[in-house]
Amino acid sequence: MMNLNRRTFSIGMLLAMTAACNTGTQSHAEGRPFTGSLAGNWWPLYRQRFLAPEGRIVDNGNGGISHSEGQGYGMVLAALAGDRASFAKMADWADRTLLRKDMALYSWRYDPKLANPVSDPNNATDGDVLIAWALSIAAARWGNSAWRQRSAAVRADIRAKCVATRYGREILVPGIAGFVETNGITINPSYFIWSAMEAFAKLDGEAAWRGIINDADALLRLSRFGAHGVPTDWVLVTGRDQVAPAPDKPPRFGFDAIRVPLYATMAGRTGLTDNIAAYWRGCLAQGRPIPAWVDVMTGEEANYAVSEGGAAIVSRLLNTAAPSQLSNDYFAASLQMLAQARP
Repeated sequence: MMNLNRRTFSIGMLLAMTAACNTGTQSHAEGRPFTGSLAGNWWPLYRQRFLAPEGRIVDNGNGGISHSEGQGYGMVLAALAGDRASFAKMADWADRTLLRKDMALYSWRYDPKLANPVSDPNNATDGDVLIAWALSIAAARWGNSAWRQRSAAVRADIRAKCVATRYGREILVPGIAGFVETNGITINPSYFIWSAMEAFAKLDGEAAWRGIINDADALLRLSRFGAHGVPTDWVLVTGRDQVAPAPDKPPRFGFDAIRVPLYATMAGRTGLTDNIAAYWRGCLAQGRPIPAWVDVMTGEEANYAVSEGGAAIVSRLLNTAAPSQLSNDYFAASLQMLAQARP
């Protein structure tokens, strides 16, 4: 997602997440069965708190806006939870409101307070990836050809419009506009949603996605900054193996990059999380909370702990106690829910 302020919350206690949601076993039209699941029993509460009647996921920590990221999160979670009615409502709202007329990508932001609620046509590639992934999960689960076709169209335009070929790499960029400049390409490592891209490679063929996946992996492994060797929220790529914290952003492992270990653990890519895990274990060994962010240049840390969402990611990575309650904040709650996902 584009830059948004994130509210933070304290770490909660352990929840035994044992109630598995109904997963279904219908076959995908391409012949692959649906196998995902969502642990725990928080989906009805998440839906109650953040899904508006018209079908948009509301970011209550940022003035009640909605965005393609939130729609993607909600749609993935609904598909994994087996809630077809909610999924359809969210998919329809996204297509009616955010889908661009000139391509199969979604404008990133909806603000109901504005005369033109979708005033910025730019996309956010993570939102498009999440929506395409959710549509493919739903198509596999319920055999819906329209969702399958929409997913394929979104995937095709991600490859056509959100991948920059430079420095001998295929680089997934955060959006159509504003990230590819003559002096380098700005990337957001938390936009590398490995489970989604691996699913896309199965659907579209290895040739379509393997180069993108491999180069994303390589760039993330290069993006190990500071004393702890962790990625920053935004990274500037200036050569095949030249990366640095983006100079126009705070050089922090923070509210975006917290999703790097989430997506890596969801996909079993533990080699991408070793340094992060070591940093977090060090915090716990010292008996102090894991900070919401760390500046990789100065070593300064936030004077407050990660949110419930961050704590859920820590729990999944380190097998520590998870929050016992679902956060009242959209972003933190979404991370908590995704930490329970087994796609």
